[in-house]
Amino acid sequence: MNGADVLCDVLLANDVKVCFANPGTSEMHFVAALDRKPEMRCVLGLFEGVVTGAADGYARMTDRPAATLLHTGPGLANGLANMHNARRARTPMINIVGDHASYHLPLDAPLTSDIEGLAAPMSQWVRRIEGAGDVQPATEAAFRASLTPPGVTTLILPADAAWGDASPAAPGKVELLPPPTVDMTSVREIATAIRAAPGRVGMIVRGQAARADALEIAGRISAACNVRLFSEVLIARMQRGLGRVAPTRIPYPVDAATAMLRDIDVVVLVGGKEPVAFFAYPGKPGRLARDDCRVMTLAAHGDDLHAALEALHDELGVKPSQWTVSASAFPDEATPGGRLTEDAIALSVARKLPDNAIVCDEAVTSARRFFALSAFAAPHDYMMGTGGSIGGGIPLATGAAVACPNRKVVNLEADGSGMYTVQGLWTQARENLDVVTIVFSNRTYAILHGEMRNVGVNAIGENARRMLDLDHPALDWVSLAKGMGVEAARADTCERFDALLDSALSRRGPFLIEAMI
Repeated sequence: MNGADVLCDVLLANDVKVCFANPGTSEMHFVAALDRKPEMRCVLGLFEGVVTGAADGYARMTDRPAATLLHTGPGLANGLANMHNARRARTPMINIVGDHASYHLPLDAPLTSDIEGLAAPMSQWVRRIEGAGDVQPATEAAFRASLTPPGVTTLILPADAAWGDASPAAPGKVELLPPPTVDMTSVREIATAIRAAPGRVGMIVRGQAARADALEIAGRISAACNVRLFSEVLIARMQRGLGRVAPTRIPYPVDAATAMLRDIDVVVLVGGKEPVAFFAYPGKPGRLARDDCRVMTLAAHGDDLHAALEALHDELGVKPSQWTVSASAFPDEATPGGRLTEDAIALSVARKLPDNAIVCDEAVTSARRFFALSAFAAPHDYMMGTGGSIGGGIPLATGAAVACPNRKVVNLEADGSGMYTVQGLWTQARENLDVVTIVFSNRTYAILHGEMRNVGVNAIGENARRMLDLDHPALDWVSLAKGMGVEAARADTCERFDALLDSALSRRGPFLIEAMI
C-alpha cells in the first residue's frame, strides 16, 4: 500500500465519494489508486475551472465536500477563480494538488511553483503532506477543516508521498465538533432591538438560514414583529418557490440597494455579513445601510443558524398560528409572444420550472427578473456565483447534477460568462447529466456597459466598444455545444423558446438553448 491508497481510503471512509479531476504527471500514482477504488466516482473536467466550480456545485447541494485533483501550481491557478466563488459561498471542498517529489523541488523544474502561496488566498486551510506516513493524518485534518466551519481546503500531495510505502490504513470517520451553542445574550439583545423598532429592522439570511425550514421560522418573526426579510446580493443557495418564505434580494446597483435599506435602523445578520457595495464609485457609499444603522449578529457562519432563529422566535413570543404560507399564484401577466426578450425568458422558465428543480443563475444582467418570479415557481433550489468571478455557472450546474441525479438542473447563463468555462458542457455530455443550459445571447458584456455608466461614461468609443462587445465574430452557441456532444437549438421568438424549453424539460440529458435577445 502506498500513500495514494491511504489518501483514497481516508476520503472514502468519510463519505467523500466524488473526485472532480484534471490530473497530470505528478498525480499518476493517485490516479492509479483511484482506479483501484471503484467506490469513488471520478469526473473529468477539461479545464481546472470546471473542476473547482463543479466541486462547488456538488457541495452546495449535498453540504458535504467533494475532492478535486489538480496538477501542480499552474493547474491549481487555473482553478482559482471558482475556488474564490466557493470560498465566498463557504463551500466545503478538498483540493488535492499534486507536486514534484520533495527531493526534486530544489532543482527548480519547469512546473515548480509556490503552491502554498497560490492556494492561501482562496483557501481557508492549506497543508503540505510531509511524506507517506503523514498522508492519513493530513487527509483527516483536511476533511475536518472542510466542515468546521465549512470552507475550502487545499492539501498538497508531493509525488514521493503518493508513491511511498505506507502502513495499511484503518481509517474511520473523523469526529467533528458540534457547532457552538446559541448565544442567548445576543438573542435577547436582538429581541429588544426588534421590539424597539417595528418596521425598521431588516434581517439578512444566508447559508442554512436560507433553507425552507429556517426560512419558515424567519417568516414567522417577520410577520409577527414587522421585520423585513432580506437575502444577500449573491446567493449561495436558497430554497424558493410556492409555499416557501421569499426574502427580498438586496439589489446589485448601489443606488437601488441604498434606497431599499434607507429606512432600516437595525440590521440583523443570520449567517452572513453586513451588505456592502461591490465596488467603490465616485460620490457613492461603500456601506449599503446608513452609517448610523446598528448591525447585530444573531449567528455567524459555522453556528447553528436554525437553532439561533428558533431561539429568537421563542424569545419574541411568536406563535406558529401567527403566520402561515399562502399559496400565491403567478402575477396576472399575459404570455408573451413575438420577438424573444429577457423578461419573456424569465417568465417562461419560472412558469415551467419542474418541481424540485435546481436553478444555477449566472445570467448576470439578463435574468434579473427571474429571482422575483421564482417566488411563484414550483419549489426549487436557487444558486448563484457568490464571489463575482464569472465562469461559475456551467461548472456549478455540472456539480449540482452529479450531486442530485434525479433532479432537473436549469442553468441560466450569460454568453460572455459561459465562454470562460464552456468546456463544462463536454463533462455534462460525457456524464449524461440532466442539465438544461439557457444562454442569454446578447453578444456583449452588458454588465460592463452598465458599469461604464456608473462611473460617469455615457458614450463609449470604438476602443471601449471592442472590449465590451462579442459580435465580431458572433459566438455560435449551438455549434459550440454540439461540438462538445450536447444537443442544442436556437430561439429568437417567444414561441420557439417555449417549444424548446418544453422539449428539454420533458427528457433527460444535457440540452442547450441559445436564446437570441
